[in-house]
Amino acid sequence: MFNKVKKVVLFFLFAAIAVGFYFTFNYLQPKELSKEFAQGNGRIETTQINISAKISGRLLNINVEEGDIIQKDQLLASLDTKELDAKLQEALAYIEQAKQSKNYAQAIVTQRESELSLATSNYERSKKLYNNKSIALIELQKDEMTYKSSQAALLAAKAQVISASASINAAIAQVKTIKVRIDESNLYSPIKGRILYKIAQNGEMVSSGGRVLVALDLMNTYMTIFLPTSQAGLVNIGSEARIVLDALPKVTIPATVTFVSPQAQFTPKAIETQTEREKLMFRIKVKIDSKLLEQHFNKIKTGLPGIAYVRLNSQTPWPDNLDHLPKSIEKNSEK
Repeated sequence: MFNKVKKVVLFFLFAAIAVGFYFTFNYLQPKELSKEFAQGNGRIETTQINISAKISGRLLNINVEEGDIIQKDQLLASLDTKELDAKLQEALAYIEQAKQSKNYAQAIVTQRESELSLATSNYERSKKLYNNKSIALIELQKDEMTYKSSQAALLAAKAQVISASASINAAIAQVKTIKVRIDESNLYSPIKGRILYKIAQNGEMVSSGGRVLVALDLMNTYMTIFLPTSQAGLVNIGSEARIVLDALPKVTIPATVTFVSPQAQFTPKAIETQTEREKLMFRIKVKIDSKLLEQHFNKIKTGLPGIAYVRLNSQTPWPDNLDHLPKSIEKNSEK
């Protein structure tokens, strides 16, 4: 009796093992893709943006920390502007001074115009009297000299007005330049993303062009893979792709090919490929769908390893194991 029970138990045990092996090899093992698809290993990458100071100065305040989410045009850091503020006040005062100089020059012009008008009348009268032989030649010459001197004085006065106007314009341009420099002392975010590094700290001196922060442009998240010549030649800009991360094996992330290297290169040591025999590979950039990035903005992480699949023939449907799109994408596609 005991032997019969033992045989039954062993039978079911071997049967369970057989079913387990069958399930493993038929369902858990990755299925080989058809030739209509290419794949490559890579890691999630994001474009890094250097937030640098255009002018030199002392860092007054940094408003963000590493890991913070930032919005476009958000104020990130400020430089001390005391010296620039003083220069601005000086330039504004110079504008007022130049305006007063112009007013004075215009008053001189009015005076010179009156003098010229009088000198012109005297000169015309002297010419008539001289023609009638009522005055001597020297009297005519005196009035002529006074007339020409008044003309020259008027021209000089008008030149002073032009010079004063130029001084005003130069001072106004200087004010605009200083205001631009003051505005440039504030560092604004050019993107919506995340702070990766703080290069400088409050109170430190920053040189012109010196980096203060490094930010990640999360809306430009992608994976770089390398494909052999036989497959890279069939990949086009805009080709549809899918990314499967090791951390999320049951989720397929939609993506698009945005770059195909025009030159081949030797396979980098850090990249593993199925076809190790082919030494020359083409770099392919696969960018994640921007709508998906927007919906899961706070969850984006760089450096995660995974596999990117590229569809070489747009007419070929995706296999079932690569068609598990995120729910948000599926809802949008249904709409």
